Amino acid sequence: MSLLYYFIQQLVNALSIGSLYALMAVGLAMVFGILRLINFAHGDMMMVAAYLAAFALFAGLPLGLALPLMIVGTVLIGLLIERVAYRPIRGAPDVAALLSSFAVGQMLQNGTLLWMRRIGRPDQIAFPAPALLSGVFAFGPITVPRLNVVSLVSGVVLLVLLSLFVTRTTLGLSMRAAAEDLDAARLMGININRVVASAFAIGSGLAAVAGLLFAVQAGQINPYMGFSPVLKAFIAAVIGGFGSIAGAVVGGYALGTLEVLLTALPGIGDILPAGMVSPATQAALRQWLPSSLAGYRDAFVFVALILMLLFRPNGILGKRGRDEM
Repeated sequence: MSLLYYFIQQLVNALSIGSLYALMAVGLAMVFGILRLINFAHGDMMMVAAYLAAFALFAGLPLGLALPLMIVGTVLIGLLIERVAYRPIRGAPDVAALLSSFAVGQMLQNGTLLWMRRIGRPDQIAFPAPALLSGVFAFGPITVPRLNVVSLVSGVVLLVLLSLFVTRTTLGLSMRAAAEDLDAARLMGININRVVASAFAIGSGLAAVAGLLFAVQAGQINPYMGFSPVLKAFIAAVIGGFGSIAGAVVGGYALGTLEVLLTALPGIGDILPAGMVSPATQAALRQWLPSSLAGYRDAFVFVALILMLLFRPNGILGKRGRDEM
């Protein structure tokens, strides 16, 4: 494969994984923008969505029916959690809401674990990937997994629809007003309960789509699978500017690009066509960018995060004070 084709394939990979991270980060950013709540149970909502999708597919339902059932089920659970766990402590110290999010996450994990054992299933099960999300697309020498294409298209479409919602609808403008100043929005007659519930519903729906794509990518699901996605979503939101929807999108694509770059660069000296660089340069690349470095990708991501916080602590699009959605 030529270096140009290699670059195009890695670009597609970066955009697809960036779309997945953006979907995950936006749900966190919406809730934080309004309530200043870091909802660490967001990853467990993705886990719940993956289980709902898996059992719908196990029951023989087509993807066109399993998908809306998964989204509706996840949104209803998200609304229930907001009403029972978060609304009663609204206005309490931030640490109380943070601990509540951890408690909700543990309840979702252990509830799923007990349910799986009650029905006699193992804790970890293989995810039944639909045919639409399996296989690859071949464009000459470039092969792109079908899942990557679906992740990219669905991510872009959902993020564009969300952008139109928060800028063109009354409820969306109310959400932006609440994110700017919750008390002032309440005094202006905005129904805060409706706004917060809408943020949780939209965030849960995005988490459901991201959970399905993540489960197909991993090939298996378990009650503890939500930790890694919510950690990546948190990193993406911080990079972009926590509390900002636009920042979450930018941070998601930035994190996806960084991860693909850290995976593609190690070992590049082994794939460069002969004659493209001098033998000395190729030897230096093999010495300083060996393929074994790809295994330390997450460590380099956290180094990049620390540098970001040192030089731009508010993120790429972050502002001082309350951020705009």
